[in-house]
Amino acid sequence: MRVILLKDHRHLGRRGDEVDVKPGYGRNYLLPRGLALLSSDANRKHFEAMRAKIEAQHIQEREEAQAVADKLSGLRLEIPKKAGETGTLFGSVTASEIADELDKKGIEVDRRRIDLEGGIKTIGDHEVRILLHSEVTVEIMVTVLPEE
Repeated sequence: MRVILLKDHRHLGRRGDEVDVKPGYGRNYLLPRGLALLSSDANRKHFEAMRAKIEAQHIQEREEAQAVADKLSGLRLEIPKKAGETGTLFGSVTASEIADELDKKGIEVDRRRIDLEGGIKTIGDHEVRILLHSEVTVEIMVTVLPEE
């Protein structure tokens, strides 16, 4: 099944690309969520007519993401967690906990945009990537402290 992507998709391609996807994925996920259009001559013409509007929206989203990235740059979070004597945590630090800490500081970030790369399971400093936009990524420092 060929579709035209209306939004950037990490594993498929960029906005405006025409890609092949499995029929179930296109029919059950991409099309109902408005992430793609079925590839046809009429839809190609429709997309080209909408391209200027979509590009303006893309630029606005990137600028908003860059504003959030400016707030996040150089930010340090401290999260207390229960840990054993060897410095390993009982459990791990989750993306939801990091999002909650950012929310306390007045910065709203969706937990699904936080990339923990295997999780944080030890005490100490950890670099955490936040994927705000397809073109805007910021790294913050998360310090995990032993809870007393």
